[in-house]
Amino acid sequence: MMHSLSIRVYYEDTDLAGIVYYANYLKFIERGRSEWLRVLGIDQVRLKADSGHVFAVRRLEADYLRPARFDDLLQVETGLVQMTAARIVLDQTVRRGGAALFAARVTLACLDGAGRPVRLPPALAAILSRGPDIAEK
Repeated sequence: MMHSLSIRVYYEDTDLAGIVYYANYLKFIERGRSEWLRVLGIDQVRLKADSGHVFAVRRLEADYLRPARFDDLLQVETGLVQMTAARIVLDQTVRRGGAALFAARVTLACLDGAGRPVRLPPALAAILSRGPDIAEK
């Protein structure tokens, strides 16, 4: 399943040279993950309130390929690669046009209210395993 989120680069996202500051790509892909879950019908606020379950980044591998610049229109693509009992692995790519600027593989762990790793709730695992191809227009 693939989700795409459009993001505009604002002045505040850039460094003195007008290039997106490296840490801001992590913010962009966080927004992509949140919107991917939202489009799948997963309300993270409700999930936490009802069961105490939250997602936390366990591992992140990132490649900075090309710079994004002020006023660029970017696409943040998010796709599920793997799901285990307690983890979700996603591939995320930030593109400008067809060119990949940043690529990351992100492993999310499901945690309980005390911050301990736990299995994904069955209803959540079912949604993730059957999720259709999705894209934001």
